[in-house]
Amino acid sequence: MLPDSPSEGGSRAARHLGDRLTRLARVTAELATADTVDAVTKIVITHSADAVGATMASLTLRDGTETLRLVGLRGGDEGDAEQWASFPLASRTPVSDVVRTGQRIVLTGAAAIAERYPDADRGERSIVCLPLKVSTRTIGAIGLSFPGARTVDSAELEFFEILADTCAQALERIGAQEEAAKQTAKLVFLADAATELSSSLDYQTTLARVARLAVPTFADWCAIDLVEDGRLNRLAVEHVDPAKVQLAIDLEQRYPADPDAPSGAWNVMRTGRSELVREVTDEMLVAAAIDEEHLRIARELQLRSGLTVPLVARGRVLGVITWVSAESDRLYGPDDLALAEDLAKRAAIAIDNAELHSQTVAAADQLQHAVLPEALPVVPGWELASYYSPSGRTEVGGYFYDAIPLSDGRLVLFVGDVMGRGVGAAAAMAQMRAAVRAYAALDPAPATVTGRLDLMFAQYPTEQLVTLVYMVADPVRGELVVANAGHPPPVLLRRDGTPEQLPLASGPPLGISEEPRQELTVPLEGGDTLVAFTDGLIERRDEDIDRGQQRMDAAMALLTGTDLSVALHELVTDLRDASRDDDVAALAVRRSGPPGSPDRPG
Repeated sequence: MLPDSPSEGGSRAARHLGDRLTRLARVTAELATADTVDAVTKIVITHSADAVGATMASLTLRDGTETLRLVGLRGGDEGDAEQWASFPLASRTPVSDVVRTGQRIVLTGAAAIAERYPDADRGERSIVCLPLKVSTRTIGAIGLSFPGARTVDSAELEFFEILADTCAQALERIGAQEEAAKQTAKLVFLADAATELSSSLDYQTTLARVARLAVPTFADWCAIDLVEDGRLNRLAVEHVDPAKVQLAIDLEQRYPADPDAPSGAWNVMRTGRSELVREVTDEMLVAAAIDEEHLRIARELQLRSGLTVPLVARGRVLGVITWVSAESDRLYGPDDLALAEDLAKRAAIAIDNAELHSQTVAAADQLQHAVLPEALPVVPGWELASYYSPSGRTEVGGYFYDAIPLSDGRLVLFVGDVMGRGVGAAAAMAQMRAAVRAYAALDPAPATVTGRLDLMFAQYPTEQLVTLVYMVADPVRGELVVANAGHPPPVLLRRDGTPEQLPLASGPPLGISEEPRQELTVPLEGGDTLVAFTDGLIERRDEDIDRGQQRMDAAMALLTGTDLSVALHELVTDLRDASRDDDVAALAVRRSGPPGSPDRPG
């Protein structure tokens, strides 16, 4: 066979070059549509290497400011991937030189490689190393190795540059998409956390939900600790592996954090400053371990990276939130720390609000117990029962009632309503109950007591609106004397089962009337039952009060039971509107003995 003529050899070389350039063009087209770093890596180290005939190809990216990370490698010696998984930017290699300088490197033959990199002896070969540039930054490099002394002409080198540029743009585009997805995930996370934190005033349950939200999106395990009685109390812990939740709890219980440690949760508590440990090394675990078992558990948790942020509200550090990366192998950075701090601020406010609520409830509850009688008195000839059901966020309202036996056998009864609820209403009703009892001790006559209360309001003006129905039951006379200052009228159930609505209030709420208060006298015989109540029992939205009074008359038949307390509870349950956010108070009294028989004091 005759050798090819020079013209034929040149044509074949041109065809080979054309084929390589065509394949490279296809590779750049693939890179333009790649949507993940893994996809870009596969295209670079496989498709591009095949297109140009490279026996070894690598893709290396910048990881921070001083480190390079090998993200893909084809070919090479055994152990190369592990050796170069992460290496310093300052190292003496073609890749690190290209990333530092932003200039490509082309070395033809082993001699040229050995002259510049004496430690890179891999036999006769040629290398091309291309920078991945985005604007003025170099984000990584592509490395290609060819067998023998491969000469790269200008046309092919130009296509290599296009390949590198397309790869860099693809990585930048994917990075921007991933960053946008991360930011969206952070916003969604914070929105979900805000919803959880505002959904309940039980902060222990709420914080457990927040810990679950963080795992696994931002942490492999999350712990939340609050300071209680000088100790860090772990309220919530979540782990991607449920089996390791107990392991994390055991670690904290068996080896609690040292309050005097220069770092960690207690140091964050003391200083109010966050801590970020970008990479947890085995040396750190060994240094922190108390004994071999402690070290074993810590290693089993596979700690990779961590951050601890303080829970601060109104200048007070309430506790800490800790995020730990383990199985996911993520490394935390400043952006993650900022997200955790944002979460901590929201959580601290929720905790502080819950504590304030608890303190408010406790104060209101104490006031309520100070105002309402713990038990009604036992009075011969009378059966007494009461019902009180608070509503609202502070679980206490402005209703008050009492029953006071007098020495002459009469019985003072009253039910009042301080408009509003909460600590202010509770404090006002405490004052009102004390004033009513004091005036009743001087002269229990209804017109006299209500008149003196009007005078008190005139002497000591207040914005509180107070209604009151005040009654004196006289078993000797067989009558009930009533003064009503703007309150719903009581209802009598006669012995024969007939309900009798007492007349409406004879005057406005206390402190408003300038006229003397009027008294109403009605018969009260043996077997009759009286019920005084607050408006929350019969009122309905968008309904006239007359309808509520009619329902009250109809329900009075429930009070025929032998146990007045049980009967009163049934009546309230039957009448009250469960959808209405209002308190309900009721006071019932039944006179014993046959009709017309006076009960003399013993």
